[in-house]
Amino acid sequence: MKIINSTFIIQNFPYHLLLQSYPPGFQLYIPDPEQVKPVYEKLLVIHPDLPFPFWAKVWPAAKAMTEFLLSHPDLTNNKKVLEIGAGIGLPSFSIASNISELIISDHDPDAVALLDKNIALLGLKNTRALLIDWNYFPPDLHADTILLSDINYAPEQFEPLLKLMKQWMESGATLVLSTPQRIMGVPFIEALTAYISFQTSCTIEEPGGMTDISILVLQQRKNDAE
Repeated sequence: MKIINSTFIIQNFPYHLLLQSYPPGFQLYIPDPEQVKPVYEKLLVIHPDLPFPFWAKVWPAAKAMTEFLLSHPDLTNNKKVLEIGAGIGLPSFSIASNISELIISDHDPDAVALLDKNIALLGLKNTRALLIDWNYFPPDLHADTILLSDINYAPEQFEPLLKLMKQWMESGATLVLSTPQRIMGVPFIEALTAYISFQTSCTIEEPGGMTDISILVLQQRKNDAE
């Protein structure tokens, strides 16, 4: 991999970047994993309230989501797709060439800046990055398929997120949720049981160990909508 000083790529972007290859055969700029924490600690001295950039890593749930989407093209091909809390956006970028319109979003401005950089790198004309906090979701934004990877990690966010997900399904969207099998996340999944149209699981192996991931396809059932 080639290490590139991010200062010369994205104006005011603080993290050093690597050019990383991913299946099915494309490359993305990602923050150098060995540099994220040291750079963050330096920034923290200047900005004491700065949240840690959890977006700056391709998490196991995103890898599982990517594998799932590539093996189930009917969920996204020729459709308008939106990814929420995307971070690096690997699932979206992996399927971008077969989508009618793609929106990749995150609530962190640095994440969105990097999404824009990777959209330009791949030359995607059907894709745009948006700064979106799901607590203030734009009411006029709609999609056929909505991707959510490892978003149910904060119990205090479960209620507003579940409410928003149900609103999306009521408007006709199909949701694809990829989540680590955390004990604290069980109530969140149980609240979605009635909407599960397909469910599977897989194990993602990384240097730090194995992570079990559940993947759910969620839809409003016809009898519930009537």
